[in-house]
Amino acid sequence: MISPMVEYGGGINNGPAGQVGGAGAPHVGGSSPDLFTSAGNAVNDAVNTVTALPFEMQVLLIVVVFLGLIVLRRAF
Repeated sequence: MISPMVEYGGGINNGPAGQVGGAGAPHVGGSSPDLFTSAGNAVNDAVNTVTALPFEMQVLLIVVVFLGLIVLRRAF
């Protein structure tokens, strides 16, 4: 008996045509072909890290960044 998924076209995902260039196909070098994906992931990871910090650490981070900007301005 043929499964209902194959009868209605769902079986193409598991056949040879679905394996040619789908999401499971390996990329050269093991990285994504999108050049900006790593930059987007870096920003996403940074935002997630900062938002996961406790409130006191976020305030301390803002103070440290502000003081660092003041030091850089006086250096140049």
